[in-house]
Amino acid sequence: MIENAVLIKQGAEARVYTAPFLTRTAIIKERFPKTYRHPILDNKLTTRRVTQEARCLFKCYRSGVDTPVLYFVDIENNAIYMEFVKGKTLKDLISEMGEWSSSKYEELTTKIGVALAKMHSADVIHGDLTTSNLLLRESNNSLVVIDFGLSYISSLPEDKAVDLYVLEKTFLSTHPNSESMFTSILDIYKNNYKASKDILSKLAEVRLRGRKRSMVG
Repeated sequence: MIENAVLIKQGAEARVYTAPFLTRTAIIKERFPKTYRHPILDNKLTTRRVTQEARCLFKCYRSGVDTPVLYFVDIENNAIYMEFVKGKTLKDLISEMGEWSSSKYEELTTKIGVALAKMHSADVIHGDLTTSNLLLRESNNSLVVIDFGLSYISSLPEDKAVDLYVLEKTFLSTHPNSESMFTSILDIYKNNYKASKDILSKLAEVRLRGRKRSMVG
């Protein structure tokens, strides 16, 4: 148990806490053992996952993507200590979009498109791009990408296209009438990422496969 930690979320893979760390409040993500796996294998896989998440988080940060600052990686306890970011999720912001001016709308889509372009330029695949994993930083309104628990490194256009498709599906299923917003995000992404042509072409193929799966059920 992490000293003075407060549990704020538990998922299938990890527990997330807030706790003091040096002079700051940190988010601590602790991956727990899977009892159905052999202990040695489980520890090896979990350690690899923690290392990969930390590496992707740092690589994004170094490439100019606003992410939580990485404080410490505790390999022995399979935990990552990172910055606690105060802000509002994109999911909540879109729900309030009716109150926003067109300039605020354009500002938000620009921030999202640029962040995704930088992330994919660094060959980081987020793996869980949803409007709950993008938030605006309270202090300066910067767009922050969070939760790299399913992230990995890949230069394949197919993997980047699937990343975009996951976000698009979130827009369509969670935020009705947001098609134009996602189209704007893709336009910004295209203008800020020279290698986007092949990725957007693959995105069209991924969409087609997704529709076929939906029809088959």
